[in-house]
Amino acid sequence: MRANRIAPPRAPRRARALGWRDVAFASLDFETTGLDFGSDTIVSFGVVPVEHGRIRMAGSIHQLIDPHVPPSPRSQTIHGLRPQDLRGAPPLAEARETLRRTLDGRFLLVWFADVEMHFLGTIFGGSRRRWRRRTIDVRNLAIAVDGSPRDTRTEPGYALTATAERFGVPVADPHDAFDDALVTAQLLLVLTSRLPSGDPTVRELLRMARPT
Repeated sequence: MRANRIAPPRAPRRARALGWRDVAFASLDFETTGLDFGSDTIVSFGVVPVEHGRIRMAGSIHQLIDPHVPPSPRSQTIHGLRPQDLRGAPPLAEARETLRRTLDGRFLLVWFADVEMHFLGTIFGGSRRRWRRRTIDVRNLAIAVDGSPRDTRTEPGYALTATAERFGVPVADPHDAFDDALVTAQLLLVLTSRLPSGDPTVRELLRMARPT
């Protein structure tokens, strides 16, 4: 998937020294046709804004995408989106402007950042390093709060649903892009309250939760 790119969402500027409650975040989740980065694409995205330390549901978005390739059978069993469910949804070329606006000027919250950073680079361009500089991998933040080693990348206890249940965050619809983005945002609020620093700066969060 190499669509003609549009201008990427603006990165937040000169905000890393601020407390995390003083900046704007966008919690983002993609569901995809599969995980072959050479051929697969996204079938939906969910974005949930976090501002002043609070989730702003009014600005949330859940968008289905009509992909240029059908979802793989395995991906359909995970996110439940069949070709007939996506028929009539806009193609990515039309929907990406909406995505750009919702991410503009915000730090990003994701769960296990490899997928989101890859597809953001494919849609908007920019190096992995560029996206990493504005991305907080909330999964890594959970690992840091637990004091676990970073080699727990495949540990099932750090799947999104398992982690949410452990920290008392409700999960309504696993692998739905909107619900996953909402759960990720809620976990940020819970996890920051568990940090020894009490009220971390953005720089501290980026350091603790940087994508590997």
